[in-house]
Amino acid sequence: MPESSTTPIQTSLPKTKRGRARREQILRAAEQVFAERGFSDTSISDITRVAGTAQGTLYIYFNSKEDIFRELVAEMGHLTRTVVAEAIGSAKGRLEAEKIGLRTFLEFVAERPALYRIVEEARFVHPPSYEAYFASFADAYRRQLETAAKRGDIKPGDAEIRAWALMGMAKTLGERFVLWKKDREIDEVADCAFDLIGKGLEP
Repeated sequence: MPESSTTPIQTSLPKTKRGRARREQILRAAEQVFAERGFSDTSISDITRVAGTAQGTLYIYFNSKEDIFRELVAEMGHLTRTVVAEAIGSAKGRLEAEKIGLRTFLEFVAERPALYRIVEEARFVHPPSYEAYFASFADAYRRQLETAAKRGDIKPGDAEIRAWALMGMAKTLGERFVLWKKDREIDEVADCAFDLIGKGLEP
């Protein structure tokens, strides 16, 4: 998994501590409701009811539920990159970083499944946000793989294709073994996947 890249563009944050807390309260309420009901079946009143605030207050911080949704997608990307970057900071080489990063990613999905489901729904709700989410990951990933190949940590190869392939593996493993059916331990999933990443399918 890639290290942290650029921070997502966000709307202006309130200047007061109280304002920032209220805005965060609205985001967390929206995260919960979007994950439970989906974007289309969620209304502003649903979000404000869970947040325990008035609709007028919500509009101080956001223009629409679409704005809130897009920010949650961007937040997931930023948080994931940050968490993974911190986890692999002490890795000894690229292959170890891949193993630690994959496990950390799956653990993060388990901790914040609502955000992950929101990202998946963005494919239909706001495709540009969905594409930007993965494109930003892929760009950072590609650069890291290129650097690792130059260092001799991994063999040379098309870094862009590799980045998207590795991301696809992490994404589908998160869906199958974390969101859909938790019948395997994360460590077991990460170890098996890493064996494939490091050694391939050759006997």
